[in-house]
Amino acid sequence: MEELSLNILDIAQNSVRAGAANVDITVAQSPAEDRLVITIADDGCGMTPEQVAHVEDPFYTTRTTRKVGLGVPFFKMAALMTGGDFSIQSQVGKGTEVRAVFGLSHIDRMPLGNMADTMCILMGCNEQINFSFTYRVGEEAFSVSTAQLQEILDGVPLNAPQVMEFIRGYIKENMDLLSGGAS
Repeated sequence: MEELSLNILDIAQNSVRAGAANVDITVAQSPAEDRLVITIADDGCGMTPEQVAHVEDPFYTTRTTRKVGLGVPFFKMAALMTGGDFSIQSQVGKGTEVRAVFGLSHIDRMPLGNMADTMCILMGCNEQINFSFTYRVGEEAFSVSTAQLQEILDGVPLNAPQVMEFIRGYIKENMDLLSGGAS
């Protein structure tokens, strides 16, 4: 994958398959510490310690449609290539948290990519799941969630084309405000 937003989409889709009702995605840039931290946490079915031990293996997958699972291994590799770190915490019946730390200015760090499109797709295609997205640069932050949007829209579906365009623009505009247009 060429952009971190695609890794986030892949990991979030794992949360959907795990039956999560809530998925929290946080992208936190800390220029002072030269770090980018991405966290995807859900309240899905969780994994056993044995599953957690295997999830980073590209030849392990719980999917029946293919024999390899490259999303988590690629995400881990992308973080480690920048001198960062990677962890997965999971508990059966409680959920899973995937956390990747990147060197923010490292030459090998992939670009964040289009988080507005990623969140728009996740929210529009999975309206029954509350996706919460937080984007932080230093001490400043922007957050939006499916639940907030559904309350404002009062019954209008999130996957209506005009609504999806609004969500995309709203997220992009707020990310650009925090990052000076370099989200």
